[in-house]
Amino acid sequence: MDGTGAAARFSWPNGVAVDGSGNVFVADTNNTTIRKVTPSGVVTTLAGTAGILGSADGTGAAARFGYPQGVAVDGSGNVFVADSGNSTIRKITPSGVVTTLAGTAGSSGSADGTGAAASFSHPRGVAVDGSGNVFVADSLDNTIRKITPSGVVTTLAGMAGDPESVAVDGSGNVFVAVAGNSTIQKITPSGVVTTLAGTAGSSGSADGTGAAALFNEPWGVAVDGSGNVFVADSGNNAIRKISTSGVVTTIVGVAAPASAGNFPGPLPASILFPDGVAFDPSTGKLYITLADAVMVAVLPN
Repeated sequence: MDGTGAAARFSWPNGVAVDGSGNVFVADTNNTTIRKVTPSGVVTTLAGTAGILGSADGTGAAARFGYPQGVAVDGSGNVFVADSGNSTIRKITPSGVVTTLAGTAGSSGSADGTGAAASFSHPRGVAVDGSGNVFVADSLDNTIRKITPSGVVTTLAGMAGDPESVAVDGSGNVFVAVAGNSTIQKITPSGVVTTLAGTAGSSGSADGTGAAALFNEPWGVAVDGSGNVFVADSGNNAIRKISTSGVVTTIVGVAAPASAGNFPGPLPASILFPDGVAFDPSTGKLYITLADAVMVAVLPN
């Protein structure tokens, strides 16, 4: 349901992104829609119709999605969507016109190519760089894919352990939240993969540096202009921060599976199963998607 603030309703929102004007875009997964939240909290449906599954290009409510999970927005206000259930990547213009950028609905696979000739398997996360290249966490293919503005799809890197989301910094480095092995990975523009934080196969809840830190099913990832990485550490009910030197701290939530409930208030507050995270460089705010809500965390300077 659209509305303002608490009057709006979501159903398991997942990916979240912020544009240059402070508008927040949300993949409202179980409603099969893409929602827009203005800086004043007014929620509208940008594309799709709540509760109606499908795969159709079109404008606004005429478009159809299949459980979209990831969103990203470029400098021109175009929104890119990981349409997971359809195994496609969609594009929405600021006026709500939806087209399919790459992949073919109902044809999952792992093929590079251009436009409909490419295939994905349950893509869950997307990010876009300053040149308009789109990066995709192709979850069931265990790969990170790159799509040029003209729709040419290539495979940037393999990724063991179920990549869930991606973020890209100003230098073209791609950061990946890998839920299956509880790590955060970094991929350079030339495709070199390293582990930024966590240890593959060792889940838990510990702050620390690099491999000494532990995560539990990290789901969402974002990066700020200084290169700090923010992680929606879903299994730990927390948002973690990784500094440019690899130091991991917990900034929202208590980072423990026993914590329960979404209780806004002074940080660290309490959150439950965060899915997505986005950073707004103009305000320093973090936007977090949870089971039925979008929350904002105002970080200290």
